[in-house]
Amino acid sequence: MFQKARIKLTAWYLLIITIVCFTLSGVIFRIQRSEVNRFAKAQRMRIERQFPPEIFLPPKPPIIDPDLIAETEKRILINLMMLNGIIIVFSGGFGYFLAGKTLKPIKEALDEQDRFISDSSHELRTPLTSLKSAMEVALMDKQLSLDDAKKLIKENIKDVNRLQNLSDSLIKLSKNKEQKNNLNLEDISLSKLINSSIEKIKPQAEHKGVIIKKKIQNCKIKGDQEKLHSLLAILLDNAIKYSPSGKIIQVKTIKSGKKITISVTDHGQGIGKKDLPFIFDRFYRADASRTGSIIPGFGLGLSIAKMIVENHHGSIKVESRPGKGSTFTVTLPQIFS
Repeated sequence: MFQKARIKLTAWYLLIITIVCFTLSGVIFRIQRSEVNRFAKAQRMRIERQFPPEIFLPPKPPIIDPDLIAETEKRILINLMMLNGIIIVFSGGFGYFLAGKTLKPIKEALDEQDRFISDSSHELRTPLTSLKSAMEVALMDKQLSLDDAKKLIKENIKDVNRLQNLSDSLIKLSKNKEQKNNLNLEDISLSKLINSSIEKIKPQAEHKGVIIKKKIQNCKIKGDQEKLHSLLAILLDNAIKYSPSGKIIQVKTIKSGKKITISVTDHGQGIGKKDLPFIFDRFYRADASRTGSIIPGFGLGLSIAKMIVENHHGSIKVESRPGKGSTFTVTLPQIFS
């Protein structure tokens, strides 16, 4: 589809350039032909002035050869046609290249949309299949007890919650894409922002037996408070999920010039080298054989985090060693317009 669209766009470019070239060539040819005729008349008059009028002599042949004028006009026409041919050939190649550049963002957006639909469908299918299978088995069991039915309902509720979490994550991802240039900017106290985020996630950390330590510089940052809360929640939640009980998570901030760096370090399972380049890709999950266990989730959190950071004109990176832990570092401008 992309190739056909590219060829069609190239053809339109060529048609426009051809029309312009031939229109200009027609104008240039008329101007040049009138100039040749004007020059011929001027030359004839200049020569005739040098001789006295001879009224009684027979008329002389014309001083300027008409065949020469016709030949000159023909040469001008040929030169214009050759020039047009060169321009059209060159424009064809350049137009093909330009069409590719023009359509590339559209192609990337369509490919991204296709991947999004495919990935979402795959993730939605798993809990739906589980729900359907469990209910079908229960319906075929004629000796299903009340306790078994309650157990089945509990399992189904877990799958429904999983679907709801996936739906919420997809909505967040979509909203962050739409609101790229529509952030609710305000002056935010960085220490208050981080302390608030830690307090909200503290029950989860205590349940897991993980300790969160912080070393925060008190400074202000301009940004969307709700989005930045979500960013910190994702990074802290990620650190807690992948940290064994009794480990420490460290949150640090460093102010350097007009930039603020926030780092979240855990001492958990770490990320394999082969997984690092893809860790921020949507729906990407690290290999369970490398992490040592299956951690629940959809692989959307870090994609959302990256989008929030980029919407704030910042950057995010990760450093990790398997078995040693990971450090996620976010760099944000203190003020941006």
